[in-house]
Amino acid sequence: MFDWFAKKRRRKILETPFPSQWEAILHAGMAHYKMLDGDEQRRLRERIAVFVAEKNWEGCDGLALTDDIRVVIAAMACLLILNLPDQHYKNVETILVYPTERVLPEQKIGFFENVLAPLEAPGPISGQAFEHGPLLLVWDAVVDSIRYAGSGYNVVYHEFAHKLDMQDGVADGTPRLRDRAEYRDWAKTCSREYRKLLKDVERGKRTFLDEYAAKDEAEFFAVATEHFFDQPLRMRRSLPELYRVLKNYYRQDPAARAGRYAATREE
Repeated sequence: MFDWFAKKRRRKILETPFPSQWEAILHAGMAHYKMLDGDEQRRLRERIAVFVAEKNWEGCDGLALTDDIRVVIAAMACLLILNLPDQHYKNVETILVYPTERVLPEQKIGFFENVLAPLEAPGPISGQAFEHGPLLLVWDAVVDSIRYAGSGYNVVYHEFAHKLDMQDGVADGTPRLRDRAEYRDWAKTCSREYRKLLKDVERGKRTFLDEYAAKDEAEFFAVATEHFFDQPLRMRRSLPELYRVLKNYYRQDPAARAGRYAATREE
C-alpha cells in the first residue's frame, strides 16, 4: 500500500517540467553531469525532482536553503543510485545542511557502559551519516567538492555511500548486493584491497585512496566511492579490481564516460 502511494506521488512530481534554472545549476555545479548521455541526464533529472520533493531539508546555524543547495546535493546523491532499481534512499528522511564545519557534542558514557578505549575528542566535521537518523552536510565542504572536482574528494558521495552501506542494518563497508556470487566477489576483492591499503599506510607508502579509507571497512567503501565517481580513469588504472566491483555494484562505468567526454572535447 505504501509503495503504491509512493509511486503515485512520484508520477505526479514527474508531471511537472524540470525547471530550467535547475538545469543551469547542474551544468555549473556538477562536473559529472556533462559526462552523462542524454538518457542518463534525463533519468538523473527525474531522480533529482523526486529526491528534492520527498526529503525533509533543514538549513542550520542560520543557513538559508536555496535551489542551488538542494539541487547540487540531490544531484550528487542521485548519481550514486542512477542505475540502482527501486533505490530512493529510504533510510534518508532529513538532510541537515550547515554553512561551515561544526563540532558534534562530546560523546556521553552511559551509567552501565564500560570504556575499553579512550574516546576520541570531538573535532570539526564536514559531513556525517547517522545510522538511525539524518544525514548532515556542510555547504562549504560541498562547494569544495565542486571547486576541486577531479581531486577524489566529494563529501556528498562519501556520506550517501555510508547511507547505502547502512541499508542492510550495519555499516560494515558492504552494501546490499544482488546475490551470493556478488557477495563472494565483493568480500574477496575488497578485503584484499583493504588489507593492502592498511599495510601501505603503515609503511608510509603513497596510496591512491585517501588514507582515511584505512580507518575501517565502512570508510574504505565511502572513500572508494568518492574516487570511483571523481577520479574514475585513475582508479581504473591504479585499482582495477576494486574499480570492477564498484562498477558491478553501481551498474555504472564512470571511466568509460570520462574517456568519451574527453574524446569529444578534443574533436
